[in-house]
Amino acid sequence: MKYVLVTGGVVSGLGKGVTASSIGLLLKSCGFRVTSIKIDPYLNTDAGTMSPFEHGEVFVLDDGGEVDLDLGNYERFLDITLTRDNNITTGKIYQSVINKERRGDYLGKTVQVVPHITDAIQEWIERAAKIPVDGKEGPADICVIELGGTIGDIESMPFIEALGQFSYRVDPGDFCLVHVSLVPVLNVVGEQKTKPTQHSVRGLRGLGLTPNILACRSTMALEENVKQKLCQFCHVPAENIVTLYDVPNIWHIPLLLRDQKAHEAILKELNLLGIARKPDLTEWTARTKVYDMLHDPSFTLQVKIAMVGKYIGLKDSYLSVLKALLHASVGCRKKLIVEWVEASHLEDITAKEDPDTYKAAWNRLKGADGILVPGGFGDRGVQGKILAAKYARESKVPFLGICLGMQIAVIEYARSVLGLHNANTEEFDPQTSNPCVIFMPEGSKTHMGGTMRLGSRRTYFKIPDCKSAKLYGDATFVDERHRHRYEVNPDMISKLEAAGLSFVGRDETGRRMEIVELPSHPYFIGVQFHPEFKSRPGKPSALFSGLIAASCGQLDLLLNKSDHVSKGVANGLNTGKATPKVWQNGNCLKSANGSLNGVYSNGNGVHH
Repeated sequence: MKYVLVTGGVVSGLGKGVTASSIGLLLKSCGFRVTSIKIDPYLNTDAGTMSPFEHGEVFVLDDGGEVDLDLGNYERFLDITLTRDNNITTGKIYQSVINKERRGDYLGKTVQVVPHITDAIQEWIERAAKIPVDGKEGPADICVIELGGTIGDIESMPFIEALGQFSYRVDPGDFCLVHVSLVPVLNVVGEQKTKPTQHSVRGLRGLGLTPNILACRSTMALEENVKQKLCQFCHVPAENIVTLYDVPNIWHIPLLLRDQKAHEAILKELNLLGIARKPDLTEWTARTKVYDMLHDPSFTLQVKIAMVGKYIGLKDSYLSVLKALLHASVGCRKKLIVEWVEASHLEDITAKEDPDTYKAAWNRLKGADGILVPGGFGDRGVQGKILAAKYARESKVPFLGICLGMQIAVIEYARSVLGLHNANTEEFDPQTSNPCVIFMPEGSKTHMGGTMRLGSRRTYFKIPDCKSAKLYGDATFVDERHRHRYEVNPDMISKLEAAGLSFVGRDETGRRMEIVELPSHPYFIGVQFHPEFKSRPGKPSALFSGLIAASCGQLDLLLNKSDHVSKGVANGLNTGKATPKVWQNGNCLKSANGSLNGVYSNGNGVHH
């Protein structure tokens, strides 16, 4: 096993996650199997109890792991399926060591940070690196490890010590350190300054780690004299210094690394240069060109989606949803414009307190081609989401509700169509006399972390010719990722369906509602699961593709073609049959000419 460690210096937010993902993709394009590990130095066991405002999106894995959003980057870039063990936190490490101490595994010794914590970190890395993540048997060839935070942070010290030891624990030629640092350009003098990177590298060396490669973030490509200065003061060969300068979109980052021969520098350090093939990023390059074309100012074909949420103050809160929309819009050859709508701004109380904000929010909503209500927790903005769902339903605007978004759509229907004006969810009104959404029996009311219905679960289509089943390639069931502790009340299903709603997807028991549709509507779909977590560029989520297509007026073109699966529609499975029986976000087929032409993007690809 070979290891590539990615660290960051000077400031946070430099893009270590994108850099690590791009390195992984580049090495994969050279013919190697690649896996990834993210180290988060915080004390939380996982990201599950963190507010999106605090840490961005909580990404959910197939095995139910609630992890840092960077693991979503890795999955999208590398098209792999990671596990909860691929996310290491201080909380997990200390918990495992304390559990061992309580069992008496340390034979009465004094348990200390060195060697017990540092050994536990190294053992976890070795164990996680061997977990197959690409659907093939056996461990990967290379493991890319990202150390969260910035060099010098007090909470990351045990990990830095452990990784310093780890660099000598593995065989020579099995470890490469890539340090991502900042080379700022001061407006006053207009030149690139190397001193911050010099100090960062000096601090890294003082902690026992020596960088093999420098990845320098800057607004422009490094000047040659700047490279030579970094080479001289940081003791890194000039050919091992690469620039990550500002680009129109991050799809360019792997291409930047390739063009600067970063893969050769890494492979040389890992003694793999002799067996590596030339990097093949043909499809990646083609997709990047399509993206650039769509976002050229002269390109006018666009699709406008209103995102009605409560965490819009931090866009990373909905990172996977944004990426899923982007994957689908690129496939549909439309420029994506997201209209951010703060849900609470749609409510009557805002109309009284701030009429201008209220009017602006409704104008953005009504000006959109489609409406998306993503998941969330807490009652702030819920009434606004209900109003958005009502507007979409009554105005025949394409609508996709995810998790809570599905639940509020059901509540709105019960209130407006069934006349149950006090219909609500037990999450926000435990005493409601018409509970449309209830607490799941197996949930815990005393512990928050890891107690929801998490991970990949199977949904069976009860109505074969519904829109959702068709979008999934006429599948009989689909496996998607979940994260919820409330569900639609099964006792109200008969009333709702009698009034026109159709619960087309259910779990294996038939009592847990997974997908709801309004057959009389052009595109009104709610799902209990999170389809965004398995979306990939070139393999966009079926339901996001449906939303974009419906918002562009192209849904009928998709649904009415009996051969749409064989033509590589969003995420279709290559089963060799006209009608695949299962949908697992598998590989989609390439079009006859291998191009990206047509409504949907074909072929494999990866994107942040």
